[in-house]
Amino acid sequence: MPRESGCTRREFLKTAGLAAGLACGLERVARGAAESVRAGKRPNVIYILADQLRYQSLGYAGDAKARTPHIDRLASQGVSFRQCVSTMPVCAAYRASLLTGKYPSSTGMAVNEIRINPNQRCLGHVVTEGGYETGYIGKWHLWANEGGNHNAMKNSYIPPEMRKYRLGWDGFWAAYNFNHRYYQNFYYMDEPVKHTFEGYEPDGQTDRTIDFIRKHAGQDKPFYLTLSVGTPHDPWGSNNVPAKYLDMFKDAEFPLPESWSDTPDPYMDRNTDPKAWLAHWKPNLPACQRVYYAMTANLDDNVGRILDAVDAAGIRNDTIVVFTSDHGEMFGANGRVFKLTFYDPAARVPMIVRWPGTIPGGLVSDACMGTPDIMPTLLGLMGLPIPGAVEGMDLSRLARGRTGPEPEFAFLQGLGHTYLWEDGFEWRAGRDKRYTYAIYRRDKSELLFDNQGDPLQMRNLTRDPAHGDTLDRLRRQMAEKMESLDDTFEACTWYRDHWTDGKRNVIASARGKF
Repeated sequence: MPRESGCTRREFLKTAGLAAGLACGLERVARGAAESVRAGKRPNVIYILADQLRYQSLGYAGDAKARTPHIDRLASQGVSFRQCVSTMPVCAAYRASLLTGKYPSSTGMAVNEIRINPNQRCLGHVVTEGGYETGYIGKWHLWANEGGNHNAMKNSYIPPEMRKYRLGWDGFWAAYNFNHRYYQNFYYMDEPVKHTFEGYEPDGQTDRTIDFIRKHAGQDKPFYLTLSVGTPHDPWGSNNVPAKYLDMFKDAEFPLPESWSDTPDPYMDRNTDPKAWLAHWKPNLPACQRVYYAMTANLDDNVGRILDAVDAAGIRNDTIVVFTSDHGEMFGANGRVFKLTFYDPAARVPMIVRWPGTIPGGLVSDACMGTPDIMPTLLGLMGLPIPGAVEGMDLSRLARGRTGPEPEFAFLQGLGHTYLWEDGFEWRAGRDKRYTYAIYRRDKSELLFDNQGDPLQMRNLTRDPAHGDTLDRLRRQMAEKMESLDDTFEACTWYRDHWTDGKRNVIASARGKF
């Protein structure tokens, strides 16, 4: 492309965007810090992260079957970002984006079971340097650099000499990389000793959380605690959830979704065999959903216990409580199971933020929030500086019930297979307040859904002339966003060959080497 004044269009956009973002960011940080100073000590933060919990399966979101009174109450006491999506709906990519405020193409986390590069300024660094006592309990999923073999110590224990891979969480640590056998639980602290919880893992993790709250409430230093719970992630066997919660749903009906198809979506990275689809998934989905809802009911009870502990400690008005999930679950909708897709059951997640006296209760925001927006929004609420490399937007003004800038749309990325280096499953998508637009890499096929008129996303409108202008707009917006991120939409194995060292350690991203 011809140069003008010695600068390409891409360079100009990046430079102008950086300058504007820096100016706006400094203004927002200054404003947030001033409000925090006026209020006294910075707020505590409790970040409760569920795994594979979709927005639509909660009571406050309209699901009559859900048993989630405590989560529903939390939503009534804070703000619900009801259009929030997981930018790449798979565990490791979400967690990397959450902690860096960047898109997966900029963290290099193209699939699961790869090790994040620690040479990034992360949420934990800012929080620790801001004078917070930190704690992390539960699933991490950013350490192991081996596919499978999750129970091995080398894949779950981060030794002290490798502490930089905890990304700034230098305080209390009771974590593991990956495990979803909740009665066969384990975690590690600062020594190479495998610890276990007696009984059901989420209950034991909640006990630890309550102990942390009691110990640190009212101290000179505020605290930031993350509770990363494994539920309601599969396996969905009756032996993987307490019987009393399963009994709650013994009479509930769990029909196949309206968008079910007897032919599986060929763009899935697993479960595409037509015979297995009909032989396994079709008859077993109701039982799987029963366990899923039971796990969610247990999760809800533990959220209630945490909220009670906050009240008992006398820190309710001094504490931000966040409840969210890393991604959702398809359960047969649109011919798919599991995650890693732009369809709403997998991409749309709960995002509730409560801070009594600061965030109005019962507030609902339709801002197009994506995972990279969470970190700057929390830092904005806390009055802490937002790192310059952050690619998300600070939506803290919206959380406070005020007006402010917000994204035109949420940009979603599917960089490849869930955890294998296999090509053919890459996609990109954009979701605004009405539409979802997506394109697959392997054949350039496009999809366009009107989420208001067609909430089940069953009618592809790409060939509807009445939506031609909308399609062109969303194509253009996506192209501009990808250009701004240097996202060149490569095959999955390209990321392996260019972004890792060949041993599942991330060494680069679209932004270059770390």
